[in-house]
Amino acid sequence: MHVAIQGFQGSFHQVAARQYFGAAAALNFCATFGEVVAQVADGRADAALMAMENSLAGSILPNYLLLERADLTITGEVYLPIHQHLLALPGTTLADVQAVHSHPMALRQCGDFLAQHPHWQLVETEDTGLSAQLLAERQTPGVAVVAGAQAAAAFGLQLLAPAIHDDPHNYTRFLVLERAPEAQPMTAPDKASLYFYTSHAPGCLAQVLTLVAAHGFNLSKLQSCPRPSQPWHYGFHADVEFDNPAQLATLLHELPHVTEELRVLGTYQRGSMEFGELVTENKASAGSI
Repeated sequence: MHVAIQGFQGSFHQVAARQYFGAAAALNFCATFGEVVAQVADGRADAALMAMENSLAGSILPNYLLLERADLTITGEVYLPIHQHLLALPGTTLADVQAVHSHPMALRQCGDFLAQHPHWQLVETEDTGLSAQLLAERQTPGVAVVAGAQAAAAFGLQLLAPAIHDDPHNYTRFLVLERAPEAQPMTAPDKASLYFYTSHAPGCLAQVLTLVAAHGFNLSKLQSCPRPSQPWHYGFHADVEFDNPAQLATLLHELPHVTEELRVLGTYQRGSMEFGELVTENKASAGSI
């Protein structure tokens, strides 16, 4: 099985993919989220794992637009605890640091710590793991990176300052995407991701939310996204949790009466936020294909 992920060796996407798919999956590293979706759509990958939101930095809005446009279905989710560290070349001290490189979401997760060092230059990059790899390869003095412990282990970097994220309860939510015709039917789903938009009139969104509440759903996510070519008009991504699939069938029967468009992006089982031992690349390498 080939799984497309955004990022490279040492990234959190890699850890999340191993956690969900195990050691046997071959990982297709992609520089952008658009490439991740494209690889699944055109058959180069069987599935994708794509970050959607972080508990500190918030939603990755462009990825919601990718969900709207892609002819893929959501078949699962992963909640991964994120521990960000300041990594540097061995022997580096905090006084030596002049610039910090990392993905913008990682930098946002560590705002309090980085604000204590206003003279540091913050350089946004495409990936945490790649930032660590390039530092190890280039041996650039005065540069540190924000990344996970897996990146330090992979590239021989020093943990200069551990656990620098703003909140110890730092999680990223990832979605699993597959081509709809080939996705296996989900047994006992208890969560669904919907996309809808309503008439641009007072009270229309409230009607949708009233129906969701009336049928006993937990609305775990509601994200507004601009509708292209319609300034100040918005579509909505909603994640709803339920106990019985019959609840969802009833809701989907009634929602078209209060929406102008309604799409089910996927039904799946809720991801767990209780974790055992993470599957790292070093442990997975013996069985990788």
